[in-house]
Amino acid sequence: MTLHHNSLPAHLCSSLLLLQLLSPLSLSLLPLPPQHHPVHVPSLVPHAPLPLSRSRFSAHTQLDFTTHCNSSCFHRAEREAGKEQLTEKLAFETLYADGSRTLTAVDVEGEEEFEATAAPFVQPSWKRGPRLKPRHKRVRRQIYGADGRFNIRGDHFLLDYPFSTAVRISTGCTGVLVSQQHVLTAAHCVHDGKDYVKGARKLRVGFLTPPSINGTKAGQTSAKKPLVRWVRVKRTRVPKGWIQGPQEVSMDFDYALLELRWPHRRPFMRLSVAPSSEDLAGKRIHFSGFDSDRPGELVYRFCPVEDESNDLIYQHCDARPGASGSGVYGRVWDNTLERWERKVIGIFSGHQWLEIDGENRDYNVAVRFTPLKFAQICYWVHGNRLDCSQD
Repeated sequence: MTLHHNSLPAHLCSSLLLLQLLSPLSLSLLPLPPQHHPVHVPSLVPHAPLPLSRSRFSAHTQLDFTTHCNSSCFHRAEREAGKEQLTEKLAFETLYADGSRTLTAVDVEGEEEFEATAAPFVQPSWKRGPRLKPRHKRVRRQIYGADGRFNIRGDHFLLDYPFSTAVRISTGCTGVLVSQQHVLTAAHCVHDGKDYVKGARKLRVGFLTPPSINGTKAGQTSAKKPLVRWVRVKRTRVPKGWIQGPQEVSMDFDYALLELRWPHRRPFMRLSVAPSSEDLAGKRIHFSGFDSDRPGELVYRFCPVEDESNDLIYQHCDARPGASGSGVYGRVWDNTLERWERKVIGIFSGHQWLEIDGENRDYNVAVRFTPLKFAQICYWVHGNRLDCSQD
């Protein structure tokens, strides 16, 4: 049975959804552990940061981020498999709260390790382009057929994992908590590829506070919207792969990490190298965000992966502007815990028109965390290389 937000009262729809997601039956239906070798994550060796001129904060936030890609840009990974090109893209800018900036170049430790790690991921998974699906009837951009999004309401949903890991970004996007002090979001939410957006000057992260905590007694129904508690960002990091090149190329690096001024007290979601969709439980991805057409509401959705390239996850999860930067997660097999765990494997970026062999198809797109991107983000979070292996 498929539930849609218009078919049932909101509180009943949300309750059925949570039961569906967390019931023992759904857990018992998870597939057997995937049979593959652990992924080796390379080490990034940072150089000393170089000071840059102060940002002008002249860009405007582009919430409805759309790119176009043809076979030439789609197969670019085959031409850009060299170490120099990738390490240049893995360099990163750091923006501080006072507006100052630095640039940090990186090396990848071990030539042989790099080649062994990069080879399976740099080559696109499609040799002739994606397996094109029949065209879906469009209601409006980023909504495919019947709207399958769910509004998440109530203390027992908003404050419970995994919904509690979704946060608002003051520029109008969404982010996901990935440590006690760090938030991942989309790079285009803070930087347009040339300069930081105006709102990045005093960037903040918003934590939803349910109505009951704001004075409504427990058990009572309230029409109040959740309040938002805002926390200032101390440091923002953006990969050089986003800052250079045209957008259809830089979309592969559409992610940024925000460091909060002080730790939060909420659960966060661990990161993982993105496995093949075949190794995701149900071949499904999930994400929660603050879609612009439902102001003040946290909106959850899930859908199957349609296809994937080296750097992107192509899917038809319903979404609207504002959901950009949401943490895309799936149930990934954890070898250490020996169980399926929800982990962030990418960041929702936006929409892409993909033209292959004369066929034009539209997808919603998330950036995949390759081993190199995982190593970069992990270094940003931990500040060292020792905590950044994934066995």
